[in-house]
Amino acid sequence: MSVVARANALQEEGRDIVMMCVGQPSAPAPQVARDAAIAAIAAGRIGYTSAPGITPLRKRIARHYGEKYGQEPDPAQVFVTTGSSAGFILSFLAAFDPGDKVAIPAPGYPAYRNILRALSLEPVEIATCEEDRWIMTPHLVEEAHREHGLAGMLVANPNNPNGTMMAPDAFARLVATSRQLGLRFISDEIYHGLCWGFAETTALALDPDAIIINSFSKYYCMTGWRVGWMIVPENLIETVDRLQQNAFICAPEVSQIAALAAFDGTDELEAVKRGYEHNRSLYMKRLPELGFRAIQPMDGGFYAYADASALCNDTSEFAARLLEEAGVAVTPGLDFDTRQGSRWLRLSFCGDHARLAEGIDRLERFVK
Repeated sequence: MSVVARANALQEEGRDIVMMCVGQPSAPAPQVARDAAIAAIAAGRIGYTSAPGITPLRKRIARHYGEKYGQEPDPAQVFVTTGSSAGFILSFLAAFDPGDKVAIPAPGYPAYRNILRALSLEPVEIATCEEDRWIMTPHLVEEAHREHGLAGMLVANPNNPNGTMMAPDAFARLVATSRQLGLRFISDEIYHGLCWGFAETTALALDPDAIIINSFSKYYCMTGWRVGWMIVPENLIETVDRLQQNAFICAPEVSQIAALAAFDGTDELEAVKRGYEHNRSLYMKRLPELGFRAIQPMDGGFYAYADASALCNDTSEFAARLLEEAGVAVTPGLDFDTRQGSRWLRLSFCGDHARLAEGIDRLERFVK
């Protein structure tokens, strides 16, 4: 994401940049998490843990699934990871062989295809469309499997960058299709907790062979702590354990201790979420007024995926000029969709409301 690098460089030079380009909450980790980390540091608790993570955290994550979804895994299936990024690497290495083809959505998070390629796997981008609310349908997966011979598929629900979310029955049909085709289903659930549309559904309740990826980065506001988790089927526990030992050793102990405490920070986190909802309303009102044709569906997560075709022919050029001339950083759609992304922009709404309102005002002056 060249816009992010340039925005950071401008900030280092002293420029006032409104950052609407990254999915980094402006709120800190909940106070209970920070207090737990301070206590751990004071006690000298900064060392290696077992590869799967500290037992109390793994048990608490498992209990979270029972409380939230009515589906509690064995804590032995839970691995604490160095953010969701490590979870993707571990899941791809454990589930697939070099040359395997894995379906991912387009538009979608660019790290999916980049990590797959780095691991000698082949991403198969399934083009979704605005008319279908950017949903990866069973029909699209079946077509891709006939053409490419898939080994697996990865779905984010809600999706980044467009915020689309599948209704529970639609998600269940997609998971069922994956099972019928013999595919490994990987479910990116990192934006659970930040949903405005449909009820959240975990693939854990639908496919015993699915791999679940999640993180403390988004809902829990712990991006820089680099701590996430994955839930794996029993037949992959030993494989993932060995991969974790050799690739990452373990997630940082102090971050694991803070993450355990973060489960008790719900009141604070829900207040943060209400702030996001306020920001979301701002975007839904102001962006169409500025000429963005579509900003739907924004069901979950904290992004608006906006059609800028009425304002420009190339959003990469538009984003570069907006940054240099107006001091507003947004992400061009080509980062998420190499074929159709040139008319789209992604704008994050997880920042401070006043700063985002300032960014919208600057954007208005820029386009007019």
